[in-house]
Amino acid sequence: MSPSSISLFELQEFIRRVLALNLPEALWIRAEIGQLKTSRGHVYIDLVEKEAEGEEWTAQAPAVIWSTALRQLRKRIGDELEALLSQGMEVLVKATIEYHERFGLKLIIQDIDPTYTIGKLAQAHALKLQQIRAEGLIGKNAAQRLPAVIQRIAVISSPQAAGWQDFNMQLQENPYGYAFSVTLFPAAMQGALLEPEIQAQLEALAQRPHAFDAVAILRGGGARLDLAGFDSLLLCRSIAHFPLPVFTGIGHDIDETLLDLVAYTSLKTPTALAAYFVQHNLAFETQLLGMAASIKEQAQSLHTRHIQVLDRIQQIAATMPRQRVLREKHQLELMAGPIPAFARHRLAKAAQALELATHTCRLLSIDATLQRGYALISKNGHPLPHSHDAHPGDTIDIQLADGALKATIL
Repeated sequence: MSPSSISLFELQEFIRRVLALNLPEALWIRAEIGQLKTSRGHVYIDLVEKEAEGEEWTAQAPAVIWSTALRQLRKRIGDELEALLSQGMEVLVKATIEYHERFGLKLIIQDIDPTYTIGKLAQAHALKLQQIRAEGLIGKNAAQRLPAVIQRIAVISSPQAAGWQDFNMQLQENPYGYAFSVTLFPAAMQGALLEPEIQAQLEALAQRPHAFDAVAILRGGGARLDLAGFDSLLLCRSIAHFPLPVFTGIGHDIDETLLDLVAYTSLKTPTALAAYFVQHNLAFETQLLGMAASIKEQAQSLHTRHIQVLDRIQQIAATMPRQRVLREKHQLELMAGPIPAFARHRLAKAAQALELATHTCRLLSIDATLQRGYALISKNGHPLPHSHDAHPGDTIDIQLADGALKATIL
């Protein structure tokens, strides 16, 4: 005898009745958006739940927001609805459970509580903030050297973003005529592609840091929930260790993302960031103009002092030769008075000395010496000063005052 059985349809119908009987009312369900797509005004979502630590799914269920409910949600939630309906968002949805014999389980979403998602994002933000502080990421990029003049700017933004257009216009139409070279590196500024695309552009820029003075990440306006992507730890680490100063102009007035904290400087809007670059260059020009004015003032002062010195030298040069001539003339006059007497005195003394020398020469002459009884003895025509120079038999000559004698040495 064959065992009793039911058909597949009967089983599915039984499950549907059990669910309809036990879950007649809508339930608030916590889940994460795995994937979603839009078709004919409806939004089809895969809701998932992951392990507390890890990326493995522990549950999955298909869900749908019909176009009628979607319009009501847009009216009530506004611009933040698009950010809520993003891959990876943790949401709290109110849904009825529908089970179809052929298509299986489906959750019909009627409402979404944005405060739940905002709270979850705030918790995640706080935890990540603790982590970047523990890793010492805050202030690292701010230690990068910022050039005195910023001209070559790499911009990471969406080409369609109004913030990018505002930023570029603010730079190009600055009132001081400063020239800026701005290069756009396109990336998604919201949704699941935000982190990988910004990271890819940062890696590309890091390969040529000498080509730019600074990097600007621009987003412009948008829903507050769109900021979740800018709390990425991966992007925080990349910016903190980036070889150039990284600026953020994400476009929010109250909330501060983690990227703002690790950036060199964060400004509220792209327009404000462009104004910052212009003012930075203006400060440098003002400093240069101040230095130029100081140099000009010092040069004029130095020129004036030198003119005064030259005038004094000219005055001295005009009077000094005349005074010098007068002094020298007076000195000559003083010297001219005693010169004749001095000359006569010197001549008299010289004459006396000459007469004395003449008398002495006469007294010391050979003739005078012979007249006094002396004799001049010579041998062979040479004077004989010593007796031992004469030998027996030598003939010598003796010169006397009145004549000469010859003698032989015995």
